[in-house]
Amino acid sequence: MQVHRLPALSDNYIFVLHDTQENVAAVVDPAEAEPVLRFLDKIAAVLVAIFNTHHHSDHVGGNKQLMQRFANLRIYGGGEDFGRIPGQNVFLREGDRVQFVDRIGEVFFVPGHTRAHIAYYFPSNVADEPGDLFCGDTLFAGGCGRLFEGTPSQMISSLSKIRALPDNTRVWCAHEYTLKNLQFALTVDGNNPDLQARYTQVKESRSRSEATVPSLLGIEKRTNPFLRWDNPHLQAAVKSDESVQTFARLRGMKDRF
Repeated sequence: MQVHRLPALSDNYIFVLHDTQENVAAVVDPAEAEPVLRFLDKIAAVLVAIFNTHHHSDHVGGNKQLMQRFANLRIYGGGEDFGRIPGQNVFLREGDRVQFVDRIGEVFFVPGHTRAHIAYYFPSNVADEPGDLFCGDTLFAGGCGRLFEGTPSQMISSLSKIRALPDNTRVWCAHEYTLKNLQFALTVDGNNPDLQARYTQVKESRSRSEATVPSLLGIEKRTNPFLRWDNPHLQAAVKSDESVQTFARLRGMKDRF
């Protein structure tokens, strides 16, 4: 399974999964249809599935047009997103499995950003090779999603599921927010040498308009404050000794940053 990253809208990423042997494709969170259609025409592949993480328009905006072009699409989304994702015909819950050709993906229920958000994790079929996590707006490189429909406690629970995955997991998050996320992270974790080095690298990459997605989960565990709510240095930075309160204060600070 090859993963192709397509830029869309102002800062979105759409991900196309491509099986070169059968020349079929699936798309994750098609913000708009045109970039997907252009790419599929270029590789002459047939779209067979849409994997939606949540209902926001910048993740499902291309569904209807893709449905018009390709018949019998399987359109996946969270069970609690019933009626909110255009064309949805598969309703997923925690622990369900999805399949794209020879890859089996695990479904995580990760409410917080929205009440029905899910993520897809495709472990590698090859030992010691990285798996692929498609996490929508739950986890970002250097950050996490705003809490529009969920609570800090829910988001910690959701991010804990992600944090438990292998360090070499590729994190395919849906927006290019990394530089600003790391600028905020430095305000609460400025003495972290891993974070300092990452910021320098990302700043240089973005100066060349290079994408910072995918990230690696191991890097996120060392540098992303929203995966480190139980770190004593971060707790001290926000004057808290309790995980949910620490996370809530970090998220509130980021909202105002």
